[in-house]
This record gives sequence, C-alpha cells and structure tokens, in this order.
Amino acid sequence: MSDNRPAMHTALYAVTTDTLHLETLISAVTSMPDAPLDTVGPGGITSFVGIVRNENAGRRVLRLEYEGYEPLALRVFERIGAETADRWDVRVALHHRLGTLQIGEASVMIAAASPHRADAFAACRYIIERVKQIVPIWKHEFFEGGDVWIEGATADPDDDAARQDALRVATGE
Repeated sequence: MSDNRPAMHTALYAVTTDTLHLETLISAVTSMPDAPLDTVGPGGITSFVGIVRNENAGRRVLRLEYEGYEPLALRVFERIGAETADRWDVRVALHHRLGTLQIGEASVMIAAASPHRADAFAACRYIIERVKQIVPIWKHEFFEGGDVWIEGATADPDDDAARQDALRVATGE
C-alpha cells in the first residue's frame, strides 16, 4: 500500500511545552531532501542538551518553570541560526521547552551538522551562549525553602560586544 501523505518535516526552531527529543533535532539537521546531489552532507553532528539539575548556588533544586514569549523567541532563534551560518559551514536546530520541568528533564537542545567537526562543535557552543544572552525565555527556580527568578536574556541582540563574547567562548579565541 502506498502512502501519499507528505513527509513530516521537523522544525529547525521550536519553543514547546512538549518533551524534547534529540533524534528529532538530528533528523532536522541531516535531512536535506531538496539539496542538489553534489551537496556535501554532514561529516559530524554535535549536540547540546541542557537538563534541569538538582543543585544550584548551593541549594537543592526541586523544579524549574520556564516562561517565554514564543513568537519573539522563534525570531531570535532564527537570528542566532543566521549568525551561526554566517560564521561556520553548519545546519543547526534549536528547541527549548516552556512550562514546569522536573530534575533530569531536558530544557534546551541544540544540534549542529557540518562537513567539518570543528565547525559543528564551535557552532553548538556559540548557539547556547547566544541563547543565554538574547532569547526571551526566563527561568523560575524552585528550591527547598523558596524560589527565585534566574536572570536571563539581558543583552541587546544588536550588541556586538555580546556577540563577540559568545564567539570567544565558542572558539577559544
């Protein structure tokens, strides 16, 4: 029996309350159905998975709650993707969760595919640094004895000094 439904396409950028799956991001950065036959495919894929840890600043963390403005977050994800592609030969995907997350759950995932491993590693590191700088997603940490909002997204996306700081962290330059 033939299935005439269109193939499912995974978004390169997503903000969701759903559980994140690394295989989904890897599929997104490696599938290139419309690419010419002579297109060089990835020689390496790197990933970053940020998970909710059970300790921060000497306190036992109980859970995190993420809030964000999805339309703007997605635009900023696209901007980060464009900055990354301007610097390295990569295809990237970035997904972030919102809502309540328990210890051990993934809050953010990044995948970077490139013909060259060095580009994939640097791009992945750059992306997480820029996420922390400019994406409008905020973290509310609940711990034994209280809660606190963790500062996030304070840099102006057009601030070249912030972009250069992220680049220095990513490349060690």
